[in-house]
Amino acid sequence: MDKDVSAGSATTTTLGQLALGLTLLAFGVGNTGVIDNVAASDAAALATWVGGVALFVVGMLEFRAGDGGAGTAFAGLGAFWFTWGMGTGAEVSAEAAGLFMLLFALLALTLTLGASGSGILGQGVYGLLCVSMLLLAIASFAGNDGLAKAGGWAGAVAGLAAWYGATAALAHWPTFTGRAAGRGVTATG
Repeated sequence: MDKDVSAGSATTTTLGQLALGLTLLAFGVGNTGVIDNVAASDAAALATWVGGVALFVVGMLEFRAGDGGAGTAFAGLGAFWFTWGMGTGAEVSAEAAGLFMLLFALLALTLTLGASGSGILGQGVYGLLCVSMLLLAIASFAGNDGLAKAGGWAGAVAGLAAWYGATAALAHWPTFTGRAAGRGVTATG
């Protein structure tokens, strides 16, 4: 690694938000059923490699740079996405799937509470992820397709919010905090 490039920075955080956003958007839309012949399971490869591996690596870079909050968020989410992606298509009971989603919701709740100073986008993404996973867990336990679709919509909106936050950081767009994002962030960190 070039000694002039930091291991974790606003750039790696932006990459993490982009990976999270795209993964959540694909997963959420798949759960809504809004596109014919597209299911949440179709997002398994994206969840494994972008949501799983890429987020985990970004999390490790954030830990190395001393940002425990972003490191915990990205590494934890990466581990959950990787597990979900690798397990998609496996024979599991509805209760086991519901328990996994419930545990995922607890992680998202922790991240929501930990992001209290990060503004509406930071906390909103994790809050919507928590709602999405909670609805999907209840839907799995109850066998309720309507709740699963509602969980998918919450996930899709969370994905759009994370995508917007990452794009705003790169394009210097407003982030609803009263200032544009990404000032001072360059492609080289």
